[in-house]
Amino acid sequence: MPAVFVTSTGTEIGKTFVTAGLIRHFRGTGRPVNAIKPVVSGFDPETAADSDPGVLLQALDRPITTDEIARISPWRFKAAVAPDLAAKREGRSVDFRALVRFCENAMAPKEILLIEGVGGVMVPLDDRHTVIDWICALRIPVVLVVGSYLGTISHTLTALHVLAQRNLDIAAIVVSESESERGGATLGDTVATIGRFANGIEVVGVPRLGSYAQADPAFDRIARAVEIA
Repeated sequence: MPAVFVTSTGTEIGKTFVTAGLIRHFRGTGRPVNAIKPVVSGFDPETAADSDPGVLLQALDRPITTDEIARISPWRFKAAVAPDLAAKREGRSVDFRALVRFCENAMAPKEILLIEGVGGVMVPLDDRHTVIDWICALRIPVVLVVGSYLGTISHTLTALHVLAQRNLDIAAIVVSESESERGGATLGDTVATIGRFANGIEVVGVPRLGSYAQADPAFDRIARAVEIA
């Protein structure tokens, strides 16, 4: 079973929502699954349960403890800015080689590993590397999570172009319904438009659900795309 990198066109788009949904779907169908979120900006230990690693641990049915959070998210920064800036504010840095090695060590032959990125595909990790360099170093398929907000078509096609330039395999494009759809475009409209430019890549719309734990048939389609990637 593959390792898959969950990335996005930006922040607060829905990476954690989609990753948690996939975890619950795989667990519900008896498939072995693990997840990591190696780099986190805007992390507050006081609200760990609501953080991205906290949400993933809940989906994995693991306790939200300091040790468990450190296990899946070793690079945690307080400031809610790009990781390179957040790290510098704390006198730290993201060791790119160590980051890649951490992800490789988490891969297991008989389980699906979901690696959730940070921000969008071009977010800086340090002075030289961005998220796309991280994906390239791992050479694993990508799930690209995008929104349905006004402007998402351009952002999505730009991300697809950048990923294609690096010869990366895109398992699926997930359109996570945005909170506000200014301009009147529906989730279905957005999925259909992206699909016309996706060159055969699976495009799946996920409606805005009431909670992380709520299931939706869309996750079955995403999961199947991930498993054959």
